Amino acid sequence: MMRRALPGWLLVLFLTLLATATDEFVIAGVLKTIAADLDVGVPAAGQLVTVFAVVYALGAPTLAVVFERFPRRTVMVLGLLVFALANAAAAVAPGYWALMAARVLAALAAAVVTSAAFATAAMGAPEGMRGRYLGVATAGMTAALFTGVPLGSWFGGAFGWRATFWLIAGVGTVAALGLLATAPRIAGGEPAPLRERLAPLRNTAVLRLVTVTFLAASGGLMFYTYLAAYTAEVAGGSHGLLSVVLLTVGVAGLLGAVLAGRAADALGPRRSLRLVVGGHALALALAAALVFSGIGNPIVMGAVIAFWAVFAWGLNPPIQGSIMGAAGPRAAMTALALNICGLYLGTGVAGALGGAVIGIAGIGWVPVAATAAMTLSFLLVPPRSAHGARSGGRAPERAPTAVDT
Repeated sequence: MMRRALPGWLLVLFLTLLATATDEFVIAGVLKTIAADLDVGVPAAGQLVTVFAVVYALGAPTLAVVFERFPRRTVMVLGLLVFALANAAAAVAPGYWALMAARVLAALAAAVVTSAAFATAAMGAPEGMRGRYLGVATAGMTAALFTGVPLGSWFGGAFGWRATFWLIAGVGTVAALGLLATAPRIAGGEPAPLRERLAPLRNTAVLRLVTVTFLAASGGLMFYTYLAAYTAEVAGGSHGLLSVVLLTVGVAGLLGAVLAGRAADALGPRRSLRLVVGGHALALALAAALVFSGIGNPIVMGAVIAFWAVFAWGLNPPIQGSIMGAAGPRAAMTALALNICGLYLGTGVAGALGGAVIGIAGIGWVPVAATAAMTLSFLLVPPRSAHGARSGGRAPERAPTAVDT
């Protein structure tokens, strides 16, 4: 049977998530310039990253409850326009607190857009292709790590830090226009009491899967956060070697996101989730063993890291498919937003816990601690889908479509 070509709107979703993910991390590359220009310390400038992440994590589930009932295209387009305006405000911010306020607004808009984008990718997918569509959307976030973030940092270095925010504002505007022209008309949930819209918060199956995400993020991103120190510990490290390692992570991560989406379609979201989380735990265990083995070969280390990255960035398609199956189409956006909250809280824990491990035992024990967290995550993965293991990644039952005006 002939494969269906991916629609243009899915590629615009890729661009959308590339922009929102870039906005979160890109500021790290221009922190010193911002600190000098606004006459604040580098630690204070660093809080621009922290505040964005915290607001994003807490805003995603809160705002999803508010916007769940609106058509997805309307939510994404208006959210992207607010996102673009917030970045334009950041570009002209006269001082530190004005820039902080713009970052808060950008984080809130990005949280809404991301939840709606993943819901659109899943609910707009043809039968049997939900995982593949989610994989493409996820790849946009993955690509930000080694394309959007370095490009934005270079752009800021060449033209000033304000130009970085103008660039993101421009990309956000282009994405908004693209979605306005191409995105499918997927209706929001029917009007319902607040108690019903908060149903994912009481759904034990959803909460269990969000915990899987939290633990997986805590373990996987703990290793990623201290990857430079790990590289130096295993293979001596150099700027050139680290650059190759980071490029390897990016390429392997993109491959992992796409393959995980296909696996979710072929095996069903729950079976593919067990495969991804189990493979991730195994990869971290190999990374831990490599530290204590005394093998300092950069090629061996690169192969282990590439193997890890495939699983590390393969989590989103199967976990999102599983969560949508557990929550149902009416509460899909809220449930996905709750999962984003778990992801970002896990990211915050990863950095803090990894730092504590290094302080107590050294960098070599970071992959050991990460393996423990990932093993707990694997043990929490439900063995079968709520609808049986043979769900095959089918698109969820759709709410009736409404005209998106």
